[in-house]
Amino acid sequence: MRIPAHSVCTAIRDDIVSGVYARGARLTEEQLARRYGVSRVPVREALRTLESEGFVVTRRHAGAQVAEPGEQEAADLLDMRSLLEPLGAARAAQRRTEAHLKVLRGLVRLGQERARGGRGEDLAALGGWFHETLAQASGSPPLTALLTQLRHKIAWMYAVEPAERPAETWAEHGAIVDAVARRDAERARALTALHVERALPRHRPKQGDRARVRVSQHAVHSAGPRN
Repeated sequence: MRIPAHSVCTAIRDDIVSGVYARGARLTEEQLARRYGVSRVPVREALRTLESEGFVVTRRHAGAQVAEPGEQEAADLLDMRSLLEPLGAARAAQRRTEAHLKVLRGLVRLGQERARGGRGEDLAALGGWFHETLAQASGSPPLTALLTQLRHKIAWMYAVEPAERPAETWAEHGAIVDAVARRDAERARALTALHVERALPRHRPKQGDRARVRVSQHAVHSAGPRN
């Protein structure tokens, strides 16, 4: 059975973001095919996609390697998030479905319960799902794709400190959902802009070390890991 290239792409991207492959590390088709248990064809396609996204660069006579973004590029990502997430929230207020609202409200309830109960280990994942669902509710595939790529790159370049008052963070999420539910695009935009602004000081640049790549095998299944 042929493994889809997008599953291989997701697996490689996840490993780059999590630091399995250090910035500047060389990526060979043979090495990647062996690690993920696939042929070289989906690996080749995945590397092309990751190059278009900025995670990989291909140099003449050197082949593919993990990109080494500079400080300015990292800073630009946060600026882009500050512009695009409020736009996504405004579009969500105009285009959301009842299904989107149901998921968003469920995530807010879970986040508020975890925050009140001091179970902070789940909050980062719940926050990611919240923003992913809000982007999908925008009804704009290009905007959703941009926001998804931004989240991946910010997670790659920054470590985010936990919120000191997570209950307040989830109250902000709840207010955004209320605005989206009322189809109040301008309020959804303004609340999201403030939410993003308050989160910015918690971002700390990761160190772009050149640690060795772990060599454990990591087979890719046809369903692929969650993006």
